Amino acid sequence: MVHPDFTILFVDNPLASADFYQSLFGTEPVEKSPTFALFVLNTGMKFGLWSRHTAEPSVTAGTGASEICFKLDKAAGVDEVYADWTSRGLRVLQTPVELDFGYTFVVTDPDGHRLRVYAMNAK
Repeated sequence: MVHPDFTILFVDNPLASADFYQSLFGTEPVEKSPTFALFVLNTGMKFGLWSRHTAEPSVTAGTGASEICFKLDKAAGVDEVYADWTSRGLRVLQTPVELDFGYTFVVTDPDGHRLRVYAMNAK
């Protein structure tokens, strides 16, 4: 069976976006150039940032139609990350709230990509 292991976001400025995500992830990219940056995270997931101006085939869609999700173990952690990320000036789309699946909030990165942080409900 085939499973994804690599996510790419199309961004205006990969160098600036790499700095932003380096700050959030607490790790440096393994590759960084004016057109592309790559993180290899502790989970093994690869996270790329590709210039929307040089990507092939051309990027035709905008941002905000999908989310990058960050799972935490506890609701208190969600509040801690919310305080940290809002202090960095990230635009808030949804303040911390309890939904069907758990406790969550949504902000955007500088390019408008949605970032959801959540903790699942204990069952």
